[in-house]
Amino acid sequence: MQFQQFDDAYLEKLRTGDPRTEEHFVQYFSELIHLKLRSRLHSKDAVEDLRQETFARVFVLLRGKEGVRNASALGALVNSICNHVLLEYYRSHSRSEAMEDTSEIDIVAENTDVLDEMVTKDTQKTVRQILEKLSERDRQLLKRVFLEDRDKDEVCAEFGVDREYLRVLLHRAKLSFKSFYVKHMASSGPSGGGGGNFGRYVWLFPALFC
Repeated sequence: MQFQQFDDAYLEKLRTGDPRTEEHFVQYFSELIHLKLRSRLHSKDAVEDLRQETFARVFVLLRGKEGVRNASALGALVNSICNHVLLEYYRSHSRSEAMEDTSEIDIVAENTDVLDEMVTKDTQKTVRQILEKLSERDRQLLKRVFLEDRDKDEVCAEFGVDREYLRVLLHRAKLSFKSFYVKHMASSGPSGGGGGNFGRYVWLFPALFC
């Protein structure tokens, strides 16, 4: 299928409930959601229930007080909510262990499905852009701990600090990352307002904000 590029005009029509835009949005993402869910669920009824629940939550968020200000984040938004709905389904059926690969969007996943792959590419680009704006120490700390998943003791030895001070450095590095992210989204979104977008990025890069 051909991936859709969303712009501010499209997003505004979604927010205001334009019927044709809603129909296109649901049809487009239904195809992607079906591809995602059919590989994980055996029940057609469950697939349909989760699809409907995903869209119900998406439209609540779209028309909420803060709304969605960045049209390019629509794919990430749908994917993230679908992941959360799917995780809730597995938990309710006592199968949480089967959801390890879908409890969050993996920035460096090698085996992603169609919707995850589309979102992952955008996420990787954003993360790389922001990391390059950080100081060398902050950038390397975040890469070692969150992207490379290095042992904390190894990181302490490399940077010549103890575990307590490593926590301090990581806290500062995460704050710096968040600050640059808010600025990035304020400049890329149609009406600024990095605060609302920041909440959505927590879903895309959860390790940095835990």
